[in-house]
Amino acid sequence: MDQLCEDRYIDEDKVRQAQAYLVDSLSATRLSEIFKALSDPSRVRIISALTHTELCVYDLAAALGMSQSAVSHQLRSLREMRLVRYRKEGRHVYYQLDDEHIGDLFRRGLEHVEHS
Repeated sequence: MDQLCEDRYIDEDKVRQAQAYLVDSLSATRLSEIFKALSDPSRVRIISALTHTELCVYDLAAALGMSQSAVSHQLRSLREMRLVRYRKEGRHVYYQLDDEHIGDLFRRGLEHVEHS
């Protein structure tokens, strides 16, 4: 059952306190886009595979049991959202998480899901 305020009194101090921590619209939009990118199970699994090592598309496809083209498609989305980056070594392209924040975000979300 939702708990509502008893009357229409607005506690100005609490409103100011909430406003002090309120995220701005641009940051809220960017964050919602990251969560949207992580709303696909295939992309989450790619992130999980990249948490400890860099992998090429073929290695990712083999690890996830997906086609190379499906993995490439998902990686494109993750690159656009700056969740993964790549480096080239000769003819090979290796993917890794863009920075430690992505791994942290993944681990924290996983901890929440696994919390009993």
